[in-house]
Amino acid sequence: MKIQLKADLALLVVSVVWGLSYILSKSSLEVLSTFNFLSIRFFVALGACVLLYFKRITTIDKNTLKYGFLVGLMMFLAYAVQTIGLNYTTASKSAFIIGFCVVLVPIFSSLFLKEIPRISAIIGVLLAMVGLALLTLDGNLRLNFGDGLTVIAAFCFAFYILMIDKYARKVDTVNFAIVQIGVVAILSTLITFLIEQPIIPRGTGIWVEILFLGLLCTAGAFLIQNAAQKYTSATHTALIFSSEPVFAAIFGYFMLGEMLNNRGIAGSALILIGMLISEFDFKLVPLKTTEIEQENI
Repeated sequence: MKIQLKADLALLVVSVVWGLSYILSKSSLEVLSTFNFLSIRFFVALGACVLLYFKRITTIDKNTLKYGFLVGLMMFLAYAVQTIGLNYTTASKSAFIIGFCVVLVPIFSSLFLKEIPRISAIIGVLLAMVGLALLTLDGNLRLNFGDGLTVIAAFCFAFYILMIDKYARKVDTVNFAIVQIGVVAILSTLITFLIEQPIIPRGTGIWVEILFLGLLCTAGAFLIQNAAQKYTSATHTALIFSSEPVFAAIFGYFMLGEMLNNRGIAGSALILIGMLISEFDFKLVPLKTTEIEQENI
């Protein structure tokens, strides 16, 4: 099996796990405040990473700390805004809105490289924007507070993917991911003590959710993503992650009973189509003029 195929399969597993994370996060937020939840989740993840890679962490270098801190800041911003928004919207809607970051990645990538965006990327963005409007705007064209925050989070996640693509090849990917997780854990803890009244949750159910989120959806998923992106492109990663909201919608239906209305379904479908089209390269399907001319004769 080729190494890129292995990387793609690993990223697909991450996509499934992250699809489930929306439902578990929504459930956990019924017990915990936003940054209290993020603090516990990411410290669980950090603790697991330290236990697994203690010797490796002692070899961390300045570049890994520097790049990991920068990317960790973006990761914190993305998760903070998304999680606040999740308090005011459904898990399924949140997942599809966050999926909007997929169409933003090739556009931002082209802008940073000072290139004209591909036609497919432009078409994908337009379709996704129409879908986003159908999914989030009410009859008076007003944006729900939670949905608006989630749109901002989608932009943050797009930048996060691009930053990983830029820095992951320069550093040890395991230490790189651990630094990011540590940044989110520390910042979330500082903020929860400043503006919230943090608690240690009680009950088996909430701890099962937090441990799953911390160990699999955070530590495991980010370690895999940072390692796998070393062998594939940012846009390819974004394409695989386009399946994440689909998994979230499936889990949301069976676990929370969430259902989108017809307008929401149409909007979600357009976002998903936009995601797929944005990653399609029309240059890979050239027209053969000789065959077309023969058909017209």
